[in-house]
Amino acid sequence: MTTVLLMVFLLGVPFWLVVVTAGKDQGEALNPSLALPTQWHLLENFATVITDGRMVSAFFGSLLIMVPAVLGVLVFGSMASWILGRRKGRKISFIYALGISGIVLPPAVVTIVLLLRQMGLAGTAPGMVGVYMGMYMSTVIFFVTGFVRTIPFELEEAARVDGAGPVRIFVQIILPLLGPTLATATILICLYIWNDVFYALFVIGGRIDTLPLNLYQVASAGLYLQNWHLIFAYIILMSLPLLITFAVMQRKIISGITGGAVK
Repeated sequence: MTTVLLMVFLLGVPFWLVVVTAGKDQGEALNPSLALPTQWHLLENFATVITDGRMVSAFFGSLLIMVPAVLGVLVFGSMASWILGRRKGRKISFIYALGISGIVLPPAVVTIVLLLRQMGLAGTAPGMVGVYMGMYMSTVIFFVTGFVRTIPFELEEAARVDGAGPVRIFVQIILPLLGPTLATATILICLYIWNDVFYALFVIGGRIDTLPLNLYQVASAGLYLQNWHLIFAYIILMSLPLLITFAVMQRKIISGITGGAVK
């Protein structure tokens, strides 16, 4: 019970602070506090953020980068995990260790930017998509490889007897079984990409707007300077898509985490 109350406190207090500050006017929000606003201005602040903060274009910019990056890393990562989960040997073990090393080894930002410039991809959506795919491929391999090893090999043998090739086996047999695990990986990767400012600033800063990058830019330019009510209103709107996605996919995410842990 104490642990639950502690978690409610740690998670509830920041959430309450964000909501009540987003509902205040500029004067009341100048010094953010947990006090309720004298009069709620939440919808007005949302409207101001959407119209004056270029939030719509930033939203589509985030989708332009996140959707292909997530799809690409899930497809190629699950394919690699299938091979790594089925084959054995020292070479495969080394390749697997190399594949998941990206979880603990941070990417070299300067090297990435210089390489993208040499390839002509700096400041472009394909370049940013490639960076995210390279960064989070390790996450998918880590989640999926262990799960693949629990899938009975007899399913693939039966499909091969029926004349199915590797592509058909992967698409029709392996991929559907990876649903809960891929759902978990999807949420984690979407969370990382959706909230990323650091890498987006160096790779596409000033050329393509994403939601967190746009918030950083307009706040730095002075539009939201000392306007904490607008900043927190922006944060709420920016977080809504992921909150809705998590609520819809909650059961699959939990089953993917517990299934991977048990298996």
